[in-house]
Parts: sequence; C-alpha cells; structure tokens
Amino acid sequence: MHPTISDGKQYHIACGKGDLAGYLLVPGDPDRIPKIAGFWDSAKEVSCHREFRSFSGEYKGVPISALSSGIGPACMAIVVNEASRVGVHTFIRVGSTGAIQKDINCGDLMISSSAVRLDYTSNCYIMPEYPAVANYEVLLALIEAAEGLGIGNYHVGIAATTADFYAGQNRSTYKKTEPQLENLLPILQKANVLNFEMETATLFTLASLYGLRASSVCAVYANRCTNEFQSGAGEENAIKVANEAIRILYEWDARKRKKKKRWLFPSLLGMR
Repeated sequence: MHPTISDGKQYHIACGKGDLAGYLLVPGDPDRIPKIAGFWDSAKEVSCHREFRSFSGEYKGVPISALSSGIGPACMAIVVNEASRVGVHTFIRVGSTGAIQKDINCGDLMISSSAVRLDYTSNCYIMPEYPAVANYEVLLALIEAAEGLGIGNYHVGIAATTADFYAGQNRSTYKKTEPQLENLLPILQKANVLNFEMETATLFTLASLYGLRASSVCAVYANRCTNEFQSGAGEENAIKVANEAIRILYEWDARKRKKKKRWLFPSLLGMR
C-alpha cells in the first residue's frame, strides 16, 4: 500500500495530481526554493511539509515546479517516488558539491553525466552493478543552457554520491573512527571522479528504473584538494542554468512531438 494524506496528496511531499509541473527542479535546501522561483514569471507555494517545500509557476511561458529534497539519498528517493506519482517526468537536481580535482574552483558548476553509487539507498532498488547515469537529453539541455547564458566555468563528468557527509567522504569525525573506505578520496581522484555530493546517484538510478529523465547541476562550494570553502559560491549560476534547461527541454519535447519522434537527435534540431 502506498501511503497518502487524507485528501489524496502524497504522504511526505504533500502534493497531489496537478500540483507539480512535469518538469521539476530539486534542490536539497528548502530555502533555495524561493531563490529558484525568483527567476520565474509567476510562482506560488504549493506545500511545505518537513524538508519538502514546493513551488509551481511559469518560467518564460513554460510550466515549472521546484521541490526540495532535504539532505541525503533516502530523502531523494522519497521525492522521486512521490513526485513521479503525481505526474513529474523530468528531474534536475540543483545542489551544492565539493570538488575533488585540483583544477575545479569554488563557484564553478558541476554537471553530472553519471555517478558512483556509494549512496546505498539505490541498492534497495537494484543491484549495485546497475549504472547511475543521466538522461542524455537533460544533460545536453544543461550544457546548452550554460553556454547560452555565457556561463563557461562548468565541468561535465562523474560525481560520487555518498550516504554520509563526514566519514563517508573521508572527512574527520567528532571522535576518531575507523572509516570503512579510508583511501576512498585518492581512489576516486585517480578514477577521474570530479566531486562528492549526496543525492545524484539515487536520482539517476531511480529515474532510469522508472523510465523518467534526470540530470544534475551543482555549484562547487569547496575543493578538497586546495582546502578552499566558499558557501553559496556559484549558487545563482546553478539556478539560472537549471531554469533555462527546463525551457530548452520544453521546446525540444515540443519539436519531438511535432515530428513524431521519440528521441532527440542533432538533425531534429537543425544541426547538420
């Protein structure tokens, strides 16, 4: 049995059919929701329950929604399961992250093409060998949005999603513990993984399993190689790129429908 609130709204996110657009931005922080909606033509708050705060409105004439997930993979799994039940088909995570490669600066953007599944939550849904990958259309829309907005300081590549912010990312803990993966950071660096964060792999895995679309854009707040930390650095650019990517996807989806095509391909966009 799937739990719902008495009026038919989803148990955690407190949203029902029609409350959310098909295109959804998902920050972790509930306070980022009004920041995202501040760039829209119109916006209204839909719900605010626990860490799950949602707004819906229009951006450049396109229906759009934003719903916070809170921190961690288990909360992201709740968002994907419940938001998809009320009609969401496209998800873009709008988050913050820590870089683990020295050439990435605070304030840069990280657009994730895939993610290492250290979240453990996704293991509840499918074997660990199943890949956590972005939908190529959403990934391309984020890159197109960054380029169109003149935001050049972005990186595209593999993220590592962990279940824990401290020991799970090889940070020091309150009292000395023996981390399960003591050499995780250098292993991932050698494997050309770009950043640590806590939700993307769960989002990608569930979206693929459910036949939905997802990608992720995060602002780099820290660099583990240089020990730099700038809270909020790049947040506005990440928001702008995510909003614009939704507009682009909406137009691409309309073109696919007009041409009766299931998949996006370069010549459909006039790129020959």
